[in-house]
Amino acid sequence: MTIPFSFELLATDGAARRGVVKTARGEIRTPAFMPVGTAGTVKAMYMDQVRDLGADIILGNTYHLMLRPGAERVAKLGGLHTFGGWNGPILTDSGGFQVMSLASLRKMAEEGVTFQSHVDGAKHFLSPERSIEIQGLLGADIQMQLDECIALPAEEKEMERAMELSLRWAERSAVAFGDQPERAMFGIVQGGDNERLRLKSAEALSAMDLKGYSIGGLAVGEPQEVMLQVLDYTCPSLPASKPRYLMGVGTPDDLLQSVARGVDMFDCVMPTRAGRHGQAFTRFGKINLKNARHAEDHRPLDEASDCPATRDYSRAYLHHLVKCNEALGGMLLTWNNLAYYQQVMAGAREA
Repeated sequence: MTIPFSFELLATDGAARRGVVKTARGEIRTPAFMPVGTAGTVKAMYMDQVRDLGADIILGNTYHLMLRPGAERVAKLGGLHTFGGWNGPILTDSGGFQVMSLASLRKMAEEGVTFQSHVDGAKHFLSPERSIEIQGLLGADIQMQLDECIALPAEEKEMERAMELSLRWAERSAVAFGDQPERAMFGIVQGGDNERLRLKSAEALSAMDLKGYSIGGLAVGEPQEVMLQVLDYTCPSLPASKPRYLMGVGTPDDLLQSVARGVDMFDCVMPTRAGRHGQAFTRFGKINLKNARHAEDHRPLDEASDCPATRDYSRAYLHHLVKCNEALGGMLLTWNNLAYYQQVMAGAREA
């Protein structure tokens, strides 16, 4: 018997919410941080480590996986869960953001976007229908509509054009997704930092009665203050009975400020990328292990932590690994960072 996708709101505190997303592959406790598994792997981590840290769901990247090893190949090998060894829920993005930011010679049209791969220069075409098809082949439990994400600041006319195109693509994505009770497709609210456009996008998407709603087009160059202002008027305009996902955000402070405004789900490459570059997130703040002052510091990052990477290795040793470009340095700091992000989310749920 399959479990239909659903969201249950368990508690509120002001605009902040605690809930649970129920899927056929397990429950997602919200507020939730989703570690980013770009190419079928959370970089520098074993899947059982990610699971043991308290992550209920991870993210896969449509753009990267369609290029390598290919969605059809992943499907032939049993889908992304089997391929990557993750038995919990997986959310996939639509590929749109990477097409805009990584691909060269992209050409936008009403039908979709034609682009050249950053890997080998091969030409590809991504439409709303093809994006949903790829995400289905990957076996994603939560799929995203194809949208157009533009950098901020931008002219209002350009923000409106991209928002309207994203709405039309949302309708096509929903038709392509069809009726799949055990899975979900989320719409993506666009509109830049313009309140009128954001509210228009949210209203139109809400009328489609989708299973969840994402807030996209943020963390693309705007100050935190602008992002939070957008959330202040966007979150209340979305259905309270559906999960809200803020895409690509952010620092621990970004997460907590967004939780306070009613966001339920997050993803960001920051904790894994920072770990590979010698940065540790801790309850004392961010620590740069490249700094020479750590060279003889015998203290761990946090002796009270439950995470072995945080508790059992000295800052001096971590500094040494980072300075020598040893792979273990990035692995331990990534482990620490993802542990801290999950601790922040657990604290938010408890609060």
